[in-house]
Amino acid sequence: MSILKTLKGASVAVAIAGASLSGVFAEDIAITGGTAFTKGGKGKVENATILVADGKITSVTAGGDVPSGYRVIDASGQWVTVGLMATGTTLGLTEVPLSGSLNDATAGSAKNTIGLDVTYAIDPSSTLIPVTRIEGITRAVTGLTNTKDYWLGQGAVIHLGNGFDLVEKQGAYIGLQISEGAASKAGGSRAALWQEIYAKLEDARPEPEADAKGDEKAEKKDGKKKKPSAEAKALKRLFDGKTSLMVTANRAADILQVIRLKKHFGFNVILNEGVEAWRVADELAKADIPVVLDALESLPQSFETLGATQTNAGRLAKAGVTIAITGKGSHNARLMPQNAGNAVSNGLSWEAAMDAMTVGPAEIFGLSDSYGTLEAGKDADIVVWDGDPIEVMTSPTAVLIKGDQIELVSRQTRLRDRYLDLTRSPQFKK
Repeated sequence: MSILKTLKGASVAVAIAGASLSGVFAEDIAITGGTAFTKGGKGKVENATILVADGKITSVTAGGDVPSGYRVIDASGQWVTVGLMATGTTLGLTEVPLSGSLNDATAGSAKNTIGLDVTYAIDPSSTLIPVTRIEGITRAVTGLTNTKDYWLGQGAVIHLGNGFDLVEKQGAYIGLQISEGAASKAGGSRAALWQEIYAKLEDARPEPEADAKGDEKAEKKDGKKKKPSAEAKALKRLFDGKTSLMVTANRAADILQVIRLKKHFGFNVILNEGVEAWRVADELAKADIPVVLDALESLPQSFETLGATQTNAGRLAKAGVTIAITGKGSHNARLMPQNAGNAVSNGLSWEAAMDAMTVGPAEIFGLSDSYGTLEAGKDADIVVWDGDPIEVMTSPTAVLIKGDQIELVSRQTRLRDRYLDLTRSPQFKK
């Protein structure tokens, strides 16, 4: 290959990469002939024609015409759904566990833990992102897993597409851990833990109007205007209803305290993990608290999870609780559809399982205006599957994220291809 040809090839590659980052060359795409589910597990449309322009869905019709200039993805005989959303991950914050220097999901020495914002640490080049998205997952909730105390900073919702700016929602939630470990950090007992939590939140609760005016006068008298800290800004967003408090708790008794916390302060609360949530399902439904859970939790890991059962998701859904199903950590977030399939085999309906990976998390984390359903105006996060998405042997044949078709390649597929057909030494042919 000549040097000139090499340079031309490099220029084209750079141009494509630049186009992908900026979206300048976003294609008009039509996905035709498949069976589409427009709202989680509902809204079935046979022989669907889905039109995509400028990264958005413009129409979903049965047997609709394809305008000229659209590139067609033939989905005949296949299933089409919204791209799935993984919750409870550290995607973009972690890499291979053997390298401790590449773990931004823990902040054991950081001060002001409530104010920590993971968007500053997200790496769009993480190898975990392609591994996850080629399995049909196009969005993810990512956040801290450990700090010096029991507050876990502010998590974010990201998309798993191309480009460097993956953040869809900054400050999507404030994390809080309720467990034996958290109690130890607070002084050794949940009595101390909850006392500290209430004290922190009472201090942050907005003052009545009369008191606020008094504080303003005092500030003017001093001639100084205090700048709010990152923690104060985060808690103000919580009380303003612009973010939620996501509480990780498993023991039924702890979950009841979480319900009381929401009743006391009135802000939005999400329950994370909730291994024993099924024991208080009616109370959670009545309090309108959604649950993010691992549907495979079936064995007690401690005295906090004695009630672990794979019927958790099904029982919560039947009680009317909005749920989101997670994968298993971040490296296995891609197994979320498999976890949903196990939940179906343990009492959750297929429709509810699909909802728990699409419309459910979209509503829980405040993205339902732009993501979660196949309808005009929503971001074109679309997956074409060669079968039922929750069946183990099913795979995506096409993945679109914000209208950009993703190459179904990851570090793992490259390793597979590299060693698939080895040229062996003659000695091995004996």
